[in-house]
Amino acid sequence: MNLESLLSRELPAASNGIALFAVLNLGLIESLANGALGTAEAVRVFYNAENCLFVEKRLRDKTAREIMSRGVQLPDLFAAFSEDDARREFQHELAAMRTLCLKLLEQQRLAA
Repeated sequence: MNLESLLSRELPAASNGIALFAVLNLGLIESLANGALGTAEAVRVFYNAENCLFVEKRLRDKTAREIMSRGVQLPDLFAAFSEDDARREFQHELAAMRTLCLKLLEQQRLAA
């Protein structure tokens, strides 16, 4: 999933791009939470360097950058922690990412 091609073509305004970015992330987070998507696959498909660079250069939003940063690091949890601790941290990270996505959507709603 290439964010640049997805957001640039359809939504030229950065604010609209941020809202779509948040909604896409909420879907990915749900897929990660229910096991439909693994952490390595999520990084390969979405939380990759190309998309991180797009968020940095085009969306230029601190919260969006934090979401991407947290997503990139998800597989590392399972390498750094025991299985039980990794699962706990994984759920904590997903909850934090959800909160950040909802924050983005709320900011967009208030700006509209």
